[in-house]
Amino acid sequence: MNSSIIVAADSNRGIGRNNELPWYLPADLKYFKAVTTGHTVIMGRKTFESMGKALPNRRNIVISRQEDLHFKDAAVTHSLESALSLCNREDEVFIIGGAEVFRQALPVVNTLYITEIHHSFEADTFLPEINYDEWKETKRDDRLPDEKNQYPYSFVIYEKY
Repeated sequence: MNSSIIVAADSNRGIGRNNELPWYLPADLKYFKAVTTGHTVIMGRKTFESMGKALPNRRNIVISRQEDLHFKDAAVTHSLESALSLCNREDEVFIIGGAEVFRQALPVVNTLYITEIHHSFEADTFLPEINYDEWKETKRDDRLPDEKNQYPYSFVIYEKY
């Protein structure tokens, strides 16, 4: 199984503000959907609750320390390790947030799908520091702003050495 992180981050590694995305970038939402549809997505409770519902056409697994937490449309586990163990027969699994789950996942994932937004926003949640000496950039798609996407951005894929 390939385990991957998929995330959008601004030029200061900002990924959220008040449990929401600090930007609106439709191309990134479309990319996220295209990459993750048909796969399992693993996230923390706050990330799941910020979405308001489970992501359709994906198996949703929520990590929480709350012992009595249940969602009708998502499995609940109490650690990243137990979430990943539920997926051992799958080709690829995506960790989608938040910051603490990313911090725990960085040492064990094989691939990073990062939408690098070339702008800084007010953020209160940040992507953990990534040691890029451990990663090789395998794909980059740079995009300029357009009528729907206000900021320049790049879709970048990194593979662990």
